[in-house]
Amino acid sequence: MTKQTIRLAGWASALLSLASTALADVKLNENFSVGGYAVGSYQYTKTDGSPATDRFDTDAIKTAFTASFKPVTGVVSLFYPGVAGDEVTVLDAYATYDAGEGYSITGGKFLSYHGYEAFDPVNMTQITYAAPTAGSMFSIPAYHSGIRLDYSDSAHSYGLALVDSVYSPYSIFKGDGELKDNAGFEGYYKYTGTKDLTIFAGVAYDSKGGFQSHSVLMLDLWAQYNVSSEVYIAGEVANSNAGMGIKSTSWLALLGYTPAGPVSWVFRLSGDSPKAAVGADKYLQYTVSPTYKLTDNLSIRGEYSYYDYKNTGSKSFFGVQALFKF
Repeated sequence: MTKQTIRLAGWASALLSLASTALADVKLNENFSVGGYAVGSYQYTKTDGSPATDRFDTDAIKTAFTASFKPVTGVVSLFYPGVAGDEVTVLDAYATYDAGEGYSITGGKFLSYHGYEAFDPVNMTQITYAAPTAGSMFSIPAYHSGIRLDYSDSAHSYGLALVDSVYSPYSIFKGDGELKDNAGFEGYYKYTGTKDLTIFAGVAYDSKGGFQSHSVLMLDLWAQYNVSSEVYIAGEVANSNAGMGIKSTSWLALLGYTPAGPVSWVFRLSGDSPKAAVGADKYLQYTVSPTYKLTDNLSIRGEYSYYDYKNTGSKSFFGVQALFKF
């Protein structure tokens, strides 16, 4: 492992400037509202055998528009993915009908049920994703289009969805746009009936056809327990045969510490164990990430992660991120 020293000056104030120039919250009227976030960061990576790389850029900008005319709610969001692309895309585009008695029906383009770690950076507790989402398998899907039926009460939630595809040959921001050659199915169950405990179990299935040369099955299980008002623990296991026939079991274990005051901490251990002839390597990721909450809308997050690969050495990651939400 190569030890690195990084000066943390100048660009930190620039990150604050980036965040503070985001739009303020706008309440249009009783039926329409708008919200979103702007996130920027400095990230530094050093991989064994390769030159160090760094970037100072926008991570993501999202603006979501919500229209509520009971019993129907519609959501459309515009998303700029930063270094992941240079085009603004329509991310969410769906309408939800409240059918009563805890049931709802949603149609359009929406986010997958799965994954312990959030899609939106402002809802994360660290900068990078753990192996279930960002490992060699990319087990956890993101956006697709379709229709879903959901139910929720004080102790139980579940849902079923028919989508154009669970995964996509194009990007994480949309499915393949058709059902004829292959179709996707998702389902989940979440239990919150015990105080301080949440348990989630989900399944996703892509049928063979189109861009999928074989059917794909993904299983996702996660849980979180609040040990006290300041400490919580969480864990996730995902198993998938997605992507070029690679089979993988990925996991994370997380300890969160949120004392009174502006600073919170996350300590995370994660790993991936892919099984494939080529193109995949087992690894462990060790992460520590503090977040400083300046206001209800503005936070500064840091992270150091160390990746220990079985066959290809190691990698060190350091980042500082500014997050503004409205």
